[in-house]
Amino acid sequence: MLASEAAMTKSYLTTSTGSKAKVHRRKHAIPVIKHIAKDNDQEKQEVLTKPIELSRVIHFLEDPLAATLKERQIFALKKVVKRCQKGFLLKELADVFKILYICAEKSKDHPEYTSVLCDLLKICRLPFLKEKTSDEVTYAQTVKESFSQMGFLMRVPNAEVRNQICHSIISVYSSVTSKHSVDGMDSLSKPAAASKPAVASHRFSKQSMRLHPTSLGYRVQLLEQSGLAETLVLSMALLENQPAVKLQVLQTLQMLSSSSDVNCSLILKAQGAQQICFHMNEPDPSGQVLFRSSEILWNLLERGCKEEVTAQLSNMDCIMALKEAFLHQLLNGFRHYDFQLRNDLLVITTLIAENPKSPLIESLFAKQLILFVTFPELKSHNPLVRNLKLSYNNEDFEMKRLLLNLVVVMSKDLSALQLFKEGHVVLALLHLVKPTAAPPEGQSGPRNWTPVQQEELQLQALATLATVAPLMLDDYMICQGNTCLLLLLEWCTERDAYFGQGHSFHGTGGRGSKKAQMRYCVRLLRSMVSLGNEAINQDLFDQGAMSQLLGNDRRHLPFWNITAIMDISILIPNASFTKYLCFSIILSTTFPVIIMQMEGSPEEEDVITLEIKADIQLILSALCENNPHRKELFGSEGVEMTVHFLKMSTEKFYSGLGHNKLILSTVDCVWSCIVGCYTTEDVFLEKEGIFLLLDLLHSSPRNMQNVVLGTLLELCDNPKTMSHILAWRGQKSLTTPGLLLQLWRQEEAELGVSRDLYGRISDPKKPILCYYQEEDDSQVSLPANRPSAAVMDVSENLRSKIYSVFCKLGFEALPGLSMEDYITLSIVTRYLDFKVGEVWNEISKELSLEGVRPVTPDEEALDTIAKMTEDTARRVITQQSSMLEQRDKEDVSEEKRMYTEISSNWKQQELTAQSWEHFVAKTSNYKILKETKEHQERSIDSSRPKSKHKETIFHPTQIHGLQITNFCGRLMTVESTPAHLTGGPLANTELALERVPIQGGALRKLPTATEDPEYFNTVSVK
Repeated sequence: MLASEAAMTKSYLTTSTGSKAKVHRRKHAIPVIKHIAKDNDQEKQEVLTKPIELSRVIHFLEDPLAATLKERQIFALKKVVKRCQKGFLLKELADVFKILYICAEKSKDHPEYTSVLCDLLKICRLPFLKEKTSDEVTYAQTVKESFSQMGFLMRVPNAEVRNQICHSIISVYSSVTSKHSVDGMDSLSKPAAASKPAVASHRFSKQSMRLHPTSLGYRVQLLEQSGLAETLVLSMALLENQPAVKLQVLQTLQMLSSSSDVNCSLILKAQGAQQICFHMNEPDPSGQVLFRSSEILWNLLERGCKEEVTAQLSNMDCIMALKEAFLHQLLNGFRHYDFQLRNDLLVITTLIAENPKSPLIESLFAKQLILFVTFPELKSHNPLVRNLKLSYNNEDFEMKRLLLNLVVVMSKDLSALQLFKEGHVVLALLHLVKPTAAPPEGQSGPRNWTPVQQEELQLQALATLATVAPLMLDDYMICQGNTCLLLLLEWCTERDAYFGQGHSFHGTGGRGSKKAQMRYCVRLLRSMVSLGNEAINQDLFDQGAMSQLLGNDRRHLPFWNITAIMDISILIPNASFTKYLCFSIILSTTFPVIIMQMEGSPEEEDVITLEIKADIQLILSALCENNPHRKELFGSEGVEMTVHFLKMSTEKFYSGLGHNKLILSTVDCVWSCIVGCYTTEDVFLEKEGIFLLLDLLHSSPRNMQNVVLGTLLELCDNPKTMSHILAWRGQKSLTTPGLLLQLWRQEEAELGVSRDLYGRISDPKKPILCYYQEEDDSQVSLPANRPSAAVMDVSENLRSKIYSVFCKLGFEALPGLSMEDYITLSIVTRYLDFKVGEVWNEISKELSLEGVRPVTPDEEALDTIAKMTEDTARRVITQQSSMLEQRDKEDVSEEKRMYTEISSNWKQQELTAQSWEHFVAKTSNYKILKETKEHQERSIDSSRPKSKHKETIFHPTQIHGLQITNFCGRLMTVESTPAHLTGGPLANTELALERVPIQGGALRKLPTATEDPEYFNTVSVK
C-alpha cells in the first residue's frame, strides 16, 4: 500500500513540472524482498520501501501549480511526520526547517497546516540523530540556524504553535531520555531472547540501526550560540493577548537563564530585564507570572552582568512595578510562598538601590520602605502599617534583616538622609540595640522575636548604626546615642545567664557570651569618636565615658534598671535628669579593666578579641588627644594597660589574628593618652615604658618603626626620659645611639642613598639625596601648594626623627658606638645643613625652569649656599677618612700587641720544654746531675749572708753526701688535730660561739637553749 501511494505521488510530481498535461496512475511498485538469516538460521523478510525525499516535498509545497492541492500537501507532510517520528537527521535538518517555514507561511491563510506544523515541532523535542560522529561538527552551523528559525516561528499567531516551540526548547535542556527510543537503540542495548525470533517492521531499516542521538551538551551549546534567548524576549511584544503563552515563554526564559551565562547575556542584550519587569504585574489567574519574572531577574543578577541588570531596572516604570508587586505581597500575602516572593523582590530592590542613578527616592518607594524599617519598633498612623501585623516567623525575620541592609545601601546616597531623619531611623535602630528584658515570672510577654532572632537583629542594628550614625550626628545626639551605647557596654560586662547563640554573620565568635555585642558596640563608639567632632566627644565625656574607661567607681545596677534608663534616654531625650541617671550608673566598668579581664580569661585569643582591644585603645586615643585633662584622667590604670601590651612578643606580629593592629593601636594610645601630661609620663617611665618602646623599635617591622620612633621623640621632651634612653641595652649590649644609627643605615639603603664601601659620602654634591628625588628631577615647575621632593623626604622616612632624637641626646660622648657608627654619626650631625642645601638647590632649579634670573646678590647667595653645602660634605668626607685611618692605625697596633702576646706565649712554652729536657737529662746522665748539684750548692752559698755573729750558733740543714738536687734536710712533722674532733673541713669554725659538751667530743652546735643567757657565750671543758 505504501509503495503504491509513493508511486502516485511521484507521478503527480512529474506532471507538476509541466512536462505532461495529464496525470497517469503508474503501476504498483514491486516490493523488494531480502532474505536475512537470524536466530538459528530462521529466515525472516523485511520490506524495504523507498524513503520519501524531503527535497521533493519542498518542491511540491513551493510549486505554484500545487497551491490548490491542499489535501495532498497535508498528506505528504503527514508522511514526513510519520517518517521522522523518532527524530530528525542532522543532514536533513535544513530541509525540515524549510518545510516548517513553508507551513508557517501557509498557516496564515490555511489553518489546516497548523496541526502539521505542531506535529513537526513536537518532533523537535527529541534529540537530533547522527549517522556518524563527524556529523556533529559538519552540521553544527545548520543546527544553529535551525534553532534560530525555531525562534522566528514565534511570529505565528497560533497559541498552540508557540506553546510547542517553548516545549521543544525546554526539552533541549532535559537530560531524560525520551519514551520513544531511536530505532534499533533498544535492540542494541537489550538483546532479544533466543527463543523468540525478531519480527521485522516496515518502519525499521538498516540505516536506523546505525543512528545515534546527539549529546545534551552539543544541543545546549548550539542553542546558546543561535541567539534563541534574545528572540524569545523580543517575541514577548507579540503575546499581549495570549497570557497563557506568555507564561510559557517566561518559563522557557527561566530555564534558559538558570543554566547558561550566555543566555543571560543574550536576554540582557534584548533589554530582557526591563521587559520582564514591565509585565510582572499583569493579571494572571494562575499567579505564576510574578514568580517566573522574579526568578528570571534573580538568574540574570546571579549569572549575568549585575551592573547591566540594575541599569535596565533603574527607571521609573520598573521601580513602580517593583513597588506595586512588593506592596501587594506584603499587605495581601498570607502564604509561605507569598512571603518568600516578597523577600525576593526586596533583595532585587536592594540591588537596584546600589545604583546611584536609580529613581528609588523620586518614586516614593524609598520613603515607604523606610516606614517598614521602623516597624514595629516605632508606632505610626500611616495607612500602610496601621493594620499590618507581623507573624514573627522566619520569613518576616528575613524581611527585617533585608530592610536593615537596605538602610546601609541607601545611606550612600546623601539625599536619603533626609528620609532617614523624617522616618526616625536612628531612633528605631537604638530601640533594636537595647537588650530585651525578660518578662516577670508567671507572665507571658507580647508576641515578639525569639531570643535568637532578637540577638541577630540587635547585632545588625549595631552594624547599621556604625554606617548611618556618623552621617546623622544631630539625630544621634538628640536620641542620646552615647548614653545608650555606654549602657549597652555596661550590660555586656555584666555576668548573668545570657547565652549568645552566635549563628549569624554578625554573631561570629559570640556563642555563649556577649562578645559579639561588645564587638559591635565598641566598633560603633570608635566610628563616632574617630570623626573628631568635639561636641560628640565632649558629650561622651560628660556622660561619664572617661570615668567608665578609667573605672573610678564600680557600682552595678540590675539589668532592669539599665533597660529602663535606656528607655528614658530614648523616649525623653531632652529630660534633664537623664544625664544625671546615666552618669550615676556609667561609672562602673573600665575599658582597661575589660581588656585585662579578656587577657586573663582562659580562652585563646581570636580575631574578635583582638579587634575589641584595638578598638578600645583607639577610642581612648581619640578622647584624650589634645586634651591634657583627659590625659591626666587616663592615669595609672591606662598606663598599666599600655605597658602590658607593649610587652607582647614580637613573634605574634605575623600570626594573622591582628596582633600587629593591636600593638599599633597601643603605640597610638601612648602617643595620644600619655605624651603631653608629665604626671602620666612619669608613671609610664616608672613602669619602664621607654625600655619597652626601644625593644619594640628594635624588633618591629619597618612600617611600624616610624610611629614608634615618633612616640619616643615626643617623650624626649620630658627631661627624665634621657636617662632611660641612655640606660637601655639591647642584644649584644646594643645601646640606643647604636640602634638609631643602625636604623639610619637601613633607611639609607632602602632609599638608595649613594654611599661607598665604608659608609662614607660618595658624592659631595648629593650627600643625602634619595633615588626618587633624582628620578623626580622633572622639567616641570611644581605648584605652590605642592611640597617638593626634599620637603616630602623629611616626613616620609626616619632620618628626620633620628636626627631630632640625637639633638636631644647630643652628638658626643655617646656610649657603645663602633667606628662604623661614628662614620654614620658624622653624616647625622650635618643632616640639617645638607637638607637646607637640598631645598636651596631645588629653589635654584625651579627659578631656572620658570625662566627667572635672580638679581646678582641673590644669585651670589645661592651659589655661596651651594658651595657651602658641598664644602661641608667634603669636610665630612675628610673627617670620615681620618676616622678610617685612625681605625687602621688602631688595628695595626692591636695586631702588634696580639703578636707580642703570642710571641711571649711561645717563649714560655720553649722555656718549659727546655726545663723538662734538663730534668730528663739529670735522670739519665750522672755527670749532668753532678754539675747541677754543684751549681745548686753554689747558689745556696751565695744566697747566705757572709757576716756571722760570734755568739750565733749555726745549725746546718743540709745532709752531706746526697747526690740529688731536691732540698732534703732535718725536718719536723706536726700532725694536725684529728678530724673526728673538728668535724672535718666543712665544720663551723666559730669556736667562740660553740658550747663544748661536758662529756667531751666534737665541737657541735647545740640547739638553742632556753637557760640563762650567761651560758650562751661560755665554753666548758671536762
